[in-house]
Amino acid sequence: MDTPDVGIPERLARGMSMPEQHAHLRRKFARRTVLASGATAAVAGGTGFLAGGSGAAYGGQHPAAAPARSAVRVDGSVVAPFGRHLAFGADPRTQMRVSWQVPLPVRAPFLRVGLKPWELSRKIPAEVRALHTPALSAKLPAVEQLYLHAALDGLRPGTTYYYGVGHEGFDPAAPERLATLGSFRTAPARPERFVFTAFGDQGVGYDALANDQLILGQNPSFHLHAGDLCYADSSGKGKESDTYDARVWDTFLAQTESVAKSVPWMVTTGNHDMEAWYSPEGYGGQAARWSLPENGPDAKKAPGVYSFVYGNVGVIALDANDVSYEIPANRGYLDGRQTGWLDERLGELRAREEIDFLVVFFHHCMYSTSTHGSDGGVRAAWLPLLQRHQVDLVVNGHNHVYERTDALRGEGEIGRRLPVGGSTDPTRDGIVYVTAGGAGKDLYGFPAGVEDSYEGRVRDRESVLTFHWTTSRLPDPDRVEWSRVRYTGFSFLAVEVEAGAAPRMKVSALAANGERVDHFEIARGRN
Repeated sequence: MDTPDVGIPERLARGMSMPEQHAHLRRKFARRTVLASGATAAVAGGTGFLAGGSGAAYGGQHPAAAPARSAVRVDGSVVAPFGRHLAFGADPRTQMRVSWQVPLPVRAPFLRVGLKPWELSRKIPAEVRALHTPALSAKLPAVEQLYLHAALDGLRPGTTYYYGVGHEGFDPAAPERLATLGSFRTAPARPERFVFTAFGDQGVGYDALANDQLILGQNPSFHLHAGDLCYADSSGKGKESDTYDARVWDTFLAQTESVAKSVPWMVTTGNHDMEAWYSPEGYGGQAARWSLPENGPDAKKAPGVYSFVYGNVGVIALDANDVSYEIPANRGYLDGRQTGWLDERLGELRAREEIDFLVVFFHHCMYSTSTHGSDGGVRAAWLPLLQRHQVDLVVNGHNHVYERTDALRGEGEIGRRLPVGGSTDPTRDGIVYVTAGGAGKDLYGFPAGVEDSYEGRVRDRESVLTFHWTTSRLPDPDRVEWSRVRYTGFSFLAVEVEAGAAPRMKVSALAANGERVDHFEIARGRN
């Protein structure tokens, strides 16, 4: 018997917030979850499976929807972990979080770690987060996913560690399992030269995978993902009627593993990452799949809002769904606390003598001329704070292109024209905004008649006709002069950071063929 479609009619969904969508889904499936009662205990360790952690079932308000298949015992030796991904704790010098999946329930999952691959003496029990997704439409099955997490604290700064993940019957320290080991390096105790990479809007596919491999070639210390991670929610309108396939997450994490098993993958949330089934704000799925720094204004409701310091760079991740005018499903869900926290955190970081640069990343564009334009909501909430604290670089996604502004002051006022290869001083010129949305999802374009303009093919324009979203959710036309570099192609950012007496950030954009399409330098107080 086919599962009935559960989408809300468009005329009703258009005005629904994320909590309203969540409540509707929970009511819709309440009768089915009652029939599945008793299954949660099996997932959470009641049968002896998945023991060694909290065993929380991340189904939101209805834990009875957790999978019943855990009652079937499987030999752990035939179950291989996959989808490993790292993230820093609040202090990248001493903290690392390791996350992974198993396709079937296992006993006593754990992580081994050590300073040599043949000496993994430290063994840490894993926390289990079991995620249940019902059949949300007629064409999709119910999905049970098992995510495991281990927190590493008290690590040595600037040190390479080796690790393996396993469970009863699958020990990564066994000679035949050594090929499954991963490694990572903690942040240095004192600032030194390093590279980080960034992009947004990745998805699953050949181009997304190719970008991952190019990133790996940069040997980055960490990677910033500016939201719209895998597109399990293919509609991304923040509506209950969005098509959602939880299985895409498994493919995405397997795709990303080749990089994320050794490079901390620091993510934030985009509009496609609001998943109404799991929690009222839509981030219960993210909380199950990722372990991110818990130093934001509300780690439980907003796991994608946090900060960390690596060397001489302070990094802040924000959730632009909270302030977006374009897609308002989650607008205001943090009641202004994110903006207050941002102001306070930027002030704290800027006051620290060892920090030279501040980088902020979030999904919706502060300044872009591509398909989604610019979001007036993020400008209204955060632009004054970014300017007051002299943020050096802002990275966005959302528009599936590469676009880079001049250095901007005020509301789009050019403080300094910044051609390809140019240099800017944020203390005098303002902030550079980069849209790095070419990570792998289908590409967008620029307004009709507006050509790409990038390194080796510069086509400067006096102005571009575009728009920004207003509080009434209507596009307001703009004619802007700040669109300095435009590239319609898959790409990512690579940022080389230098410390010392003359600190600088050398920012490059690299295309899918490895060629550079943009580069510029940020050097505070020296231009």
